[in-house]
Amino acid sequence: MNDILKFPFYAKLTLVLLGLIALIFIFYIGQDILVPIMMSFLFAILLYPIVQFFKSKLYFPHVLAVMLAVILFVLIFIGLFVFLSFQISDFAADFDKIEKNINIHLRNIQGFIRDNFHLSSWEQKQYIDTATEDSMEKGKELIGTTLMSFTDTLVNLTLIPIYTFLILLYRTHFLLFLSKLFKKENHEQLKDILTNIRVAINSYIVGLIIEMILVSTMTTLGFMVIGVKYAILLGIITGILNLIPYIGILFAGVLSIVASLTGSPDLSIIVGVIVITIIVQLIDNNILVPLIVSSKVEINAFVSIIGIIIGGAIAGVSGMFLALPILAVLKVIFDRIEFLEPWGYLMGDHLPKTYTWHNIKLPLFDSESTPKKTIIKTDIVVPVFTETTTEKEANKTNE
Repeated sequence: MNDILKFPFYAKLTLVLLGLIALIFIFYIGQDILVPIMMSFLFAILLYPIVQFFKSKLYFPHVLAVMLAVILFVLIFIGLFVFLSFQISDFAADFDKIEKNINIHLRNIQGFIRDNFHLSSWEQKQYIDTATEDSMEKGKELIGTTLMSFTDTLVNLTLIPIYTFLILLYRTHFLLFLSKLFKKENHEQLKDILTNIRVAINSYIVGLIIEMILVSTMTTLGFMVIGVKYAILLGIITGILNLIPYIGILFAGVLSIVASLTGSPDLSIIVGVIVITIIVQLIDNNILVPLIVSSKVEINAFVSIIGIIIGGAIAGVSGMFLALPILAVLKVIFDRIEFLEPWGYLMGDHLPKTYTWHNIKLPLFDSESTPKKTIIKTDIVVPVFTETTTEKEANKTNE
């Protein structure tokens, strides 16, 4: 029987919503397993060009090339972790200075409130004690949750390199598995989807790394200019936390303000830290993100924000980080499947970026303009999906 069942729109919409609810529920209850695997896929895509370099230029065997790429990846993270650990230990040694300077500012604030709002120091203390009466119990619960999250993070940090190694090792095996799921006439479309997914994700991750380096550099230089102690440490932490959308920069700003008290209780240092943080964020949001990150993943801001909020509600910080790559993968798939193409268009960012005024290019946000169709150009070749494809033939095709 070749009869195709046709459902009315409301029935299709119901099935789609049920499918989305089921996927979100599965991801929520299985996030401890799925999040490390998805992170490993991202890192595997990032490391794939390095593996190809080892194989094609240095003629390493496949297993050795994959192993060296993963080891190099792990060593970079270990080096960064060791550097931050030494810096943080020095920073912790100055905690007494921080506490002393914080008390100075608190006394100044209490004096300001006493003079302007006629509240004595004792009354202010009573208000603070009342407001923070339940904070100790909540703080204990928070500490316990944080320790459990830290333990889970350590487990994930161990599993991610292993998963990444296995994904790169069995890459061709997984590709052949996907080819067996589809008919031969759909293999060209499948190759196109997989190629563009790899290009989009690889470009997005590289863009994030470049953004992190630039934000860290600008923050470090700014803090050095105003004389903040531990400027390099704070700059690197700001760049790393900036990868977490929205909330990351808030934590980085608070930490920078607290760390600025290691040198001097002068209020001008705190004001300088706030100004530097705001300037770096303005440059990042208006120049770096549009040029480096957003240009790689053509998803409009509305869909991005919704995706990040949903990702955060499902899997916390990891979900927020994975939201945009998942949206990028979905958009690539939607754009290349006919009945899903409207959803790909809805997710896309088709607004013209500039217009010319007196030979000067300026930003343009005009929804009436007709966008030109964007075509991703790539020289990456994916091996032909046949049951007789071997690892050697796939490597030759890729080279």
